[in-house]
Amino acid sequence: MKTKIQEIQNNSITKMTKKCFQMAVILLLSFTSIQAQDKKAKDLLNEVTAKIKSYDNIVIDFKYSLNNAKENINQDSKGNVTMKGNQYVLNFMGVTKIFDGQKTYTIVPEDEEVTVSKVNEKDDAAITPSKMLTFFNSGYKYNMDIVQNVKGRKIQYIKLAPTSAKDQRKEILLGIDVQTKHIYNLIETGKNGTKTTLTVNSFKTNQPLSKNQFTFVASKYPKYYINKLD
Repeated sequence: MKTKIQEIQNNSITKMTKKCFQMAVILLLSFTSIQAQDKKAKDLLNEVTAKIKSYDNIVIDFKYSLNNAKENINQDSKGNVTMKGNQYVLNFMGVTKIFDGQKTYTIVPEDEEVTVSKVNEKDDAAITPSKMLTFFNSGYKYNMDIVQNVKGRKIQYIKLAPTSAKDQRKEILLGIDVQTKHIYNLIETGKNGTKTTLTVNSFKTNQPLSKNQFTFVASKYPKYYINKLD
């Protein structure tokens, strides 16, 4: 089952029909309003990007859910990530990942192993936490979707559809806090029926960080096997 979960998770990560006659009339009458709606979505995404880039660093606690009814898979996990520029420290599912700007150090206590690898920033398939906050800037069509009230917060959803036919994701719903312009959650629906949801539980900015926050210190792992891939 663990292998199946990983398979579905991979296929869904790097993730809605209207009536004919009535829709034809609506499209003809409201084409300009649809364009305006798209512009509103783009403007909101631009505001989110600008807000994210204005911070020196970001610290996020999140919940990650993976669901596939067909495979009877329901998995919930929690994690946290600290980011500054393209550097980050990610703690998720018992694994710690440190990216110092050049190399990624994946620390697995269960196996007492550290895997060291280089990251090709030009590789679109290389997903990093910082990309998760600005991934929507290219490769998607987008429209304003529903607005929800979540514990007094106004969350505006934007529906994104990947433009590449090879993308295994059917659509993505991006929830944005209208007041703060912070991402509240991200819901991906895969073509295979898998739905993954990442919900931000805590979003802190400009926190005091150690100078060695994003530095891998080998002496902390004296008994670990260091696996250098590059």
